[in-house]
Amino acid sequence: MRIVKLVVAALSVVVIAAIGFVYLAPEKATRFAIDVERLRSGLVRKQIDLPDGLHYVYLEGGQGEPLMLLHGFGADKDNFTRVARFLTPHFRVIVPDQIGFGESAHPQEADYAPIAQAVRLRALAQALGIQSLHLGGSSMGGHIALTYAALHPTEVKTLWLLDPGGVWTASESDLQKTISGTGHNPLLASSEDEFAGIFAFVMSDPPFIPRPMLNVMARERIRNFALEDRIFKQLRADSVERRATGMATPTLIVWGEKDRAINVATASVLHKLMPNSQVIIMPGIGHLPMMERPQQSAEDYLRFRSPL
Repeated sequence: MRIVKLVVAALSVVVIAAIGFVYLAPEKATRFAIDVERLRSGLVRKQIDLPDGLHYVYLEGGQGEPLMLLHGFGADKDNFTRVARFLTPHFRVIVPDQIGFGESAHPQEADYAPIAQAVRLRALAQALGIQSLHLGGSSMGGHIALTYAALHPTEVKTLWLLDPGGVWTASESDLQKTISGTGHNPLLASSEDEFAGIFAFVMSDPPFIPRPMLNVMARERIRNFALEDRIFKQLRADSVERRATGMATPTLIVWGEKDRAINVATASVLHKLMPNSQVIIMPGIGHLPMMERPQQSAEDYLRFRSPL
């Protein structure tokens, strides 16, 4: 009994110390948590300058065929860190901060339309010695991945699209209704509270992150507010439907049933455009399946890849 009490006491001390660390040093706690997740996933932070001077920061790990994963609007490379743990044993995983986001370059007057971003990502792939690859993308990243594949169909072996943007003819989402009804974009953050609201809006079952750490994560979004507003408008002005029509690239389309940012009905629209696609709808999941259900998302993808 005494041993049990000692163990309970020791655990209590550890928990109290961890809570104190989060609240007294949230920046260090956030950095530590990110570093631990990357280590568990076998990912290493790297950086490169392209010939045109653009600076990319990216995560890389694993061996095998290259799999480049593209994060969504307002996000960064660590949106894929948790799911990458199940992918690096099978593939060479590369996850860049897209230009305009995260630690990569933020040229204020650049073109951020999907075609321009796809061109940059192809230049990144070539700089990393990659001539052909598999592409995955979440939301905006899926929009750009589809565009990349349309521009260079012989270089993209497969697509993994997680609630991708760019298909605007399906039923309106909560996001579209809010913007059209109020003029307010729930995906933009000018304050810590608005960032916490984004977190709740895009995920139905988000991973737990203490509020002090969320506040640290909010800082980049707040600094990037004006640029993100411009990028969002460029994204909304671009439709990928014509590019996707008849695309033969083997494609796995994944959608969270409770996605509030892009209506789940979009999955059916995209599936009809792409003859070599298959669809998985994830019950109870929001806009970011790879964060809400990382292991399930990875297992679905590995099954998709296994016969190819």
